Amino acid sequence: MPTELLSVVVPVYNEVESVGELHRRLSSVMTGLGAHELIVVDDGSSDGTWEALLGLAKGDPHLRLIRLSRNFGHQLALSAGLEAARGDAVVSIDADLQDPPELIPELVARWREGYDVVYAVRERREGESRFKLATAAIFYKGINRLSATAIPEQAGDFRLLSRRALDALLSMPERSRFLRGMSTWIGFRQVGVPYTRDARYAGQTKYPIRKMARLATDAVTSFSTAPIRMVFTLGLVAVAFCLVALAWTLYLRLFTDRTIQGWTSVLVVVLFLGGVQLLSVGIIGQYVGRIFDEVKGRPLYLVVETVEPESSEQ
Repeated sequence: MPTELLSVVVPVYNEVESVGELHRRLSSVMTGLGAHELIVVDDGSSDGTWEALLGLAKGDPHLRLIRLSRNFGHQLALSAGLEAARGDAVVSIDADLQDPPELIPELVARWREGYDVVYAVRERREGESRFKLATAAIFYKGINRLSATAIPEQAGDFRLLSRRALDALLSMPERSRFLRGMSTWIGFRQVGVPYTRDARYAGQTKYPIRKMARLATDAVTSFSTAPIRMVFTLGLVAVAFCLVALAWTLYLRLFTDRTIQGWTSVLVVVLFLGGVQLLSVGIIGQYVGRIFDEVKGRPLYLVVETVEPESSEQ
């Protein structure tokens, strides 16, 4: 029986303070699991991360490096690593060490039990603000209300995919990628493993509010058309409101001596309808923008440099 190969994919961006400790802990864990490869994707770092990775690669025959031509974003950098992975099972993990590498053996154990997707579920999140915790809870509940695909709550990109699950995931070509939703959509046997998420090891978060909002928008527009249906409903409500207002105005004019005085009511109706139209165009524009991105057909990312181990033995 051929030896199983395990792959670990890590996207990094300006993590020079963390890559050394990340490599040490990953190497310690994976050595006990047998044949493996560590794939680190540098997403256009500018702080010396690539140079630090080159130094680590000199002494590690398991370490494979991929350098993208610029910063393409976390989800695309992770996609680059997943496409390069050769393992029978592939684990994705972030570089900030909030997700402990020491959990990987448990993920592998569940894979060996027959599960194709094993996702880590955050039971506790150390070192994160109440705002971050609240917005995360709102996001997961909101996306599950809008989407027909049930995405496990508090499960991020720390997960294991079997080879057949990964091949299914990689067959999905969309550019606005929400990988945790895509890995749920493919189906197969899935199971969660609870853990405590640690505080960031060093540096600053690479997901400020702006990027979190972008990820949430990608998630909603990739897995639900509910916003468009809401726009349609809102349009019906607006039309009904205007018809009632028109009927009431005609009734007052034709059957009573009362008339509506002033411009206040007219201004309110105009502003209301204008707001509805702008909101509707904006929501539809999100979907049109994604169609525009898809039809251009550009590659998801560009690789400028790769570093392979000198020895082919894993």
